[in-house]
Amino acid sequence: MSPEAFAHVSNLVIPTATVIYALAMMSHALEWAMGRAVPATVAAEQPAEVLVASSAAGTQDVAVPATAGVTAAGSAAGEGGSARAEAASRIGLMLTWLAFVLHLVGVVTRGLAAGRVPWGNMYEFSITASLAVAAVYLLFVHRYKLQWLGLGVTLVVAAVLGLATLALYTPAGPLVPALHSYWLVIHVSAAAISGGAFTIGGLISILYLVKSRAERRVLAGGTMSASLKRLPSAEAMDGTAYKVLAFAFPLWTFGVLVAGPIWAEYAWGRYWGWDPKEVWSLVTWVVYAAYLHARATAGWRGRRAATIAIVGWFVFIFNFVGVNLLVSGLHSYAGV
Repeated sequence: MSPEAFAHVSNLVIPTATVIYALAMMSHALEWAMGRAVPATVAAEQPAEVLVASSAAGTQDVAVPATAGVTAAGSAAGEGGSARAEAASRIGLMLTWLAFVLHLVGVVTRGLAAGRVPWGNMYEFSITASLAVAAVYLLFVHRYKLQWLGLGVTLVVAAVLGLATLALYTPAGPLVPALHSYWLVIHVSAAAISGGAFTIGGLISILYLVKSRAERRVLAGGTMSASLKRLPSAEAMDGTAYKVLAFAFPLWTFGVLVAGPIWAEYAWGRYWGWDPKEVWSLVTWVVYAAYLHARATAGWRGRRAATIAIVGWFVFIFNFVGVNLLVSGLHSYAGV
């Protein structure tokens, strides 16, 4: 196939993947609306924490509704509603896999059309970074039972792809001479994968804050919505966020503090120049280093750790979007 043919395939497949991600998002939205029953493994771990806390407070009557609400969420919504929600969950995951395959084809054919790695401009980095988000989610979805995160992931990926297609599209072309290096592949691929994991960890941390607040409300004698009952316990979500971010941090360290400076020396004749992108990449590293350090040495868990993780994710987003589009520098894509 000619480069023009590859470009045509990519330009057709990327919008198609965007639509399918949007359909997956709608399917997961239906799943939440129907209040899917919590799997037995999750239901078993959540009420124990609530029951112990309730007993310690001397309010035994609080523990009974909380446990019943978790283990019988499907009954509250009706067995038919639970079955429909389970079907919506499976359909959403299958659609995400289909969109991911098309997304991957679109990124690969974009690279074949350009005759290089497909991250030479903001459009290409957007479609590649969003592919990394979907890839990290699908990598961990079964291991950590992350189906409940499908709505947030598909929303983020569909939004990024839609923005890239409508506002950032640039025809495939050659790289500027400074970018011709295999360190470009190493540096950007590590940053994209770790950025995808930062996004997954950030979404989990946001939902952790929502779930932990609901659990505290139950202990105070309140109720929890059917949608929140289907989430794992706040403690389990906190642990999952830590595992994902612990996976991402070494990659970001290597990509930013090792491969990045080596590439900068090759391209610009210096390892570090306090370019805005370099500064904000370092700030991102510092925030996540503080997150891991606080957990390992000070024993920070729960809300404090989740808050740092969310701050780190927003810093990463600014580094990805704000610095690239709004700030002038050697790494910026201002004007794209």
